[in-house]
Amino acid sequence: MSTVSQVVSANALHDPDGLAFATGSDGPTLTWEQYDDLADRIAAELAGSVAPGEVVAVRMPHTGEIHATYVGLERLGAVTVGIGERSSERETAHLLAAAGATRLIERVGAAEQRIVTRAHPDPAGLWFLNSTSGTTGLPKVVRHHQGRWFAFHELAERAARLTPSDVFCSLLPAPFGFGLWTAHFTPAILGAPCVVLDRFSPEAALAAIERHRVTVLAGVSTQFIMMLEAAELDDHDLSSLRVMFTGGEMVPYERALEWERRTGSVVLQFYGSNETGALSSTTLDDPPAVRLRTAGHVIEAMQVRLLDPDTGADITATGGPGIAACKGAVNCLGYHDDPVANAELYTDDGWMRTGDLCTIDADGVLTVAGRSSDFIIRGGKNLSAAVIEQEVATMPGVRHAAAVAKPDPVFGERVCVFCAVDPGVRFDIDDLRAHLAGRGTTKELWPETLVIVDGDLPRGSGGKVAKGDLRARAREP
Repeated sequence: MSTVSQVVSANALHDPDGLAFATGSDGPTLTWEQYDDLADRIAAELAGSVAPGEVVAVRMPHTGEIHATYVGLERLGAVTVGIGERSSERETAHLLAAAGATRLIERVGAAEQRIVTRAHPDPAGLWFLNSTSGTTGLPKVVRHHQGRWFAFHELAERAARLTPSDVFCSLLPAPFGFGLWTAHFTPAILGAPCVVLDRFSPEAALAAIERHRVTVLAGVSTQFIMMLEAAELDDHDLSSLRVMFTGGEMVPYERALEWERRTGSVVLQFYGSNETGALSSTTLDDPPAVRLRTAGHVIEAMQVRLLDPDTGADITATGGPGIAACKGAVNCLGYHDDPVANAELYTDDGWMRTGDLCTIDADGVLTVAGRSSDFIIRGGKNLSAAVIEQEVATMPGVRHAAAVAKPDPVFGERVCVFCAVDPGVRFDIDDLRAHLAGRGTTKELWPETLVIVDGDLPRGSGGKVAKGDLRARAREP
């Protein structure tokens, strides 16, 4: 099995002038030869101070340079810790300590070219450390081997019929799983160019898609919704787009349909996590009801199970709901130096738990009901925050919704929903309830507290909604 370092060198040999990375619509670019050369220069710069097996952290903007830094460290045999550029100092300090990093790289110089003896790491061995999204507190450190992302690439290649002729645009932070797959691995394996943004904005993304004739876009739901609502959307030629991979949170059905209608591209997703990789996927062959209302068909090779949330017994045959668990090639290597967290992550027989309650129907289609911990228990009734969010997101003007529990002396918990809305949009709880009543939404899912948020909902460094912050706000008087 190859590594990214070997793939980049092969691309530099066979297609030296081909585009590897572009930043935005008119930012710096790297050809495959320049990418390979820059990685060697970075390795040369660090060779005297970084030993094989040393743990080195990287926190840099998302340009081609960060990927060359990852490859340069790979060539030294180092283990890289990927830290999101938006990570707070407290979170960064926590990750450095938890990973055992000896140094933090935030910029690289321009060392003269010199010969560096390249290490040849085991694709199945520890290569990279990154974090969970930190939505409920300080994040855990996740162990990655390159083999999992090569295996993930094969899944994506089949799902979207990817080819070397595709042009990618990854809107995700480089250090996190979605960003690694869509910027560091799949484009390189295909020998295809990838457009990245050092700072996301809807206009910058739209301009980059048009300028580089992007065919495959990758971004979380909030990003594509912001692009949909941008005044500049219709000013850009997006006809090159054929696929958008999204994920990280529930895909809003109506907005995804609107995206497909207005851009002509097909919305696809994988269901999984930084830890598990993919358990299920949607493909170009799936109808909209499967692609946009479910998490797609389970991936047979991942041996997906449903576990009873109370006993841990295998209840796959019942169709669930149960805690989804899996065991396969795209799993991570567990949490770094954290036996307590690993005991929660793995079952006694080695399956990796997702923490999500899911169902699997007779056709093998998986649907996520919500996090096992993301339920609001009102008067003894378990209410799925994910289902509430999906309903509230249909309210005109709502870009994104997040439901959390608000403590209540009578019912234990009540439903509190935070809504990020379009500029100038305002409505109250009665307006929202009237909308939900018109949809036929059951009353037990109606929010009892509404908070309108200007701009976006608070997010962890990985881009997911920081529900820990929202729960703290909901507890305020």
